[in-house]
Amino acid sequence: MDTIIDRITGGLNEEELNKMMLLRGELMEKHRRNEVKINHTVMELLCAKHLIQMGFDVSLEHSLNGISTDIYAQKGMGSLIVEVETGFVPPDHALDPMTYLRARVTSKITRYSSFANKFVLASPPHYIMQVPPSLAKPPRFRTEEEVAHMKTLCDLYYSNPPVSLEEIRNARIHSIYVVDVDNGALREWDVNEYMGKAALWAL
Repeated sequence: MDTIIDRITGGLNEEELNKMMLLRGELMEKHRRNEVKINHTVMELLCAKHLIQMGFDVSLEHSLNGISTDIYAQKGMGSLIVEVETGFVPPDHALDPMTYLRARVTSKITRYSSFANKFVLASPPHYIMQVPPSLAKPPRFRTEEEVAHMKTLCDLYYSNPPVSLEEIRNARIHSIYVVDVDNGALREWDVNEYMGKAALWAL
């Protein structure tokens, strides 16, 4: 934890550094309670630094209306949620990893995006997320066939509670953070640009 804090806080002003150190303390306590994993935590800290430098107040592992968000950030009247995805596949899904991860990403977007003005997914460069194209466009352009397809996908793995049709109809992802832990860097991508690159990488 201290290694990554030292690596990424150079150049922060005093207020920004104080915010990062508060987050460090909170995460250390959660780690002692075995509530967080270090690879996930490192990515959260890099995202938090990015948001703090943009003027946001940031909370990690934030409880909100019965769900726990990785990152909840506020600036003025605006709010933003970031969910970190590492690409981990449980052993139970060794035979269907792509379907499982596609459903996981779809479920995260549909469940979480209604709780903030903007919703972001963050992932490392070596994990190419498969974001459903229909979630990258405004909800009013989403067809019932697309909604039904995503409902079927999510229901394969997430049924307690199931993702609702209304959540799917209204969900939206606004951007993607690609988090380079090795170099302590973060790049924000437009969703459609990321998906275009992902399609090429997947060939």
